[in-house]
Amino acid sequence: MSGIPVSDVICRLRQRGARRVALQFPDGLRRRACDVARDLRSAGFEAVISGDPCYGACDLALETGELADVLVHFGHAPVEDRPGVMYEYVPFTFDPAVLAEAVSLLTGPCVGLVTTIQHAHLVDDMAAFLATRGIECRIGGPGPRTPMRGQILGCSFEAARQTGAPEILYVGTGMFHPLGVQLATGVRVIALDPFTGHASVVDAERLLRKRFARIEKARDAETVGILVSLKSGQQRLDLARSLEALSPRAFLITLREITPDALQNLGCTCYVNTACPRIAYDDQIRFPAPVLSPPEFEIACGVRTWDEYLIDEIS
Repeated sequence: MSGIPVSDVICRLRQRGARRVALQFPDGLRRRACDVARDLRSAGFEAVISGDPCYGACDLALETGELADVLVHFGHAPVEDRPGVMYEYVPFTFDPAVLAEAVSLLTGPCVGLVTTIQHAHLVDDMAAFLATRGIECRIGGPGPRTPMRGQILGCSFEAARQTGAPEILYVGTGMFHPLGVQLATGVRVIALDPFTGHASVVDAERLLRKRFARIEKARDAETVGILVSLKSGQQRLDLARSLEALSPRAFLITLREITPDALQNLGCTCYVNTACPRIAYDDQIRFPAPVLSPPEFEIACGVRTWDEYLIDEIS
């Protein structure tokens, strides 16, 4: 399997004395699950594959893990220490020279550098390339949920704040992470896709306008469902209870998977998401009612002002 040294996985499993192994993969890697299971079977292990969706290291297939001695979670670095769980993150490599596509968009000689777990092993190489262009590179981290330098998550942008740089270069795919970096830091952000070479200046204003409209619509909600995740790495029950106390119209609702159909059937006129922060921002158009982040609900309840807007993060 490209990117995964299965022989190393086998050695670590043998060191643990494991015989039965549960395997968990995110969507982008799940098609390779049977290849890994076949290799493990050839090495003398029994293997079972979790076919459920996986959205990150916070989303462990613990039920499948109960069928085995060890759960091997591929594609992410750990955000929590769990006995019986073995993490195998999968690095994706590219030529750091692709950063040349972003250099012309930088406005000064100092930049903060952030990326996702798949590319975090390249941060020193990327910084070395930028140095050849006369650019000082600042790298934050590691942190409690981000064990590698320069690494950010969709629920944690602390490595970006730690740089203290006047602008930040995000290297990775997608726009959610760089938008989060801009909202979390307030500085100028450049996003570079290392596989297409496309670089752009991030503008969070459009997202903020949409979020403001959701907040205003939620002010008149008759019932508010405070969503509590049953996933161990996403459960923020204390936060949910504090939000419930802000409104007599609010009620706690537990869910394993937060889906449009689930919310449609519950019938609340507004929801507040305390699970994975990306749910409120990424999937809003799919949901039948406004789904606010915790800071946004505080704005709707009048305990926080719009000028105090924060992107939701899990510490």
